[in-house]
Amino acid sequence: MSFEAVPGFVSTKQALGETTIVVEPGQLIEAATHMRDEEGFNFLADLTPADYLGWGEPGVSGYIGTDRGRDLNYPMTRGFQSVPDPKPKRFSVSYHLLRLTEARSMNGSNGPFRRTNGEAVRTDGGTASGAAVGPNPRRVRLQVWVDLDEPVPSLVTVWPTADWFEREAWDLMGIKIEGHPNLKRLIMEDDWVGHPLRKDYPLGGEPVRFSGEE
Repeated sequence: MSFEAVPGFVSTKQALGETTIVVEPGQLIEAATHMRDEEGFNFLADLTPADYLGWGEPGVSGYIGTDRGRDLNYPMTRGFQSVPDPKPKRFSVSYHLLRLTEARSMNGSNGPFRRTNGEAVRTDGGTASGAAVGPNPRRVRLQVWVDLDEPVPSLVTVWPTADWFEREAWDLMGIKIEGHPNLKRLIMEDDWVGHPLRKDYPLGGEPVRFSGEE
């Protein structure tokens, strides 16, 4: 299966048993609708933002260890033997999609899949496998990259399960979700300052008040 027809398509990557489709943030709604109606991914299982602040900078996690000891002149980062490639932008937002059953488009017609003897079969002749890679993956990751304060459109109108996922992404990571019907904090208190899962969130805690103290 080729995903180059997905609106806003940037690239496809298959690694570690997973398929990732990167699209432009400005066309995320169109890309999500295409994945649902044309490719049969009818369920959004999760939404996971990640903060790559400082990614690729030297000297953040120690040094290369060898049988002769550490080479202090060759810093490493995050467990890699060399500095990793830079990321497109600071934040990634990944939408984990599943193809659970027969897909049906919004106009009532079948998508590219039908049920035959209990098996999902593509209408173009291919057979959907249960793998996350290969010609017809059942699981894919739709991904966008954004900078600080760059908005991401809400996908609640495409997959209703995006509702609380997007609220959590805003609450903990500060991803601005544009067009969300009720973008409020989900886990932290309403008057909480900042977004605790960002890499630059200040470390520390609330002062401890012991019993007996005035």
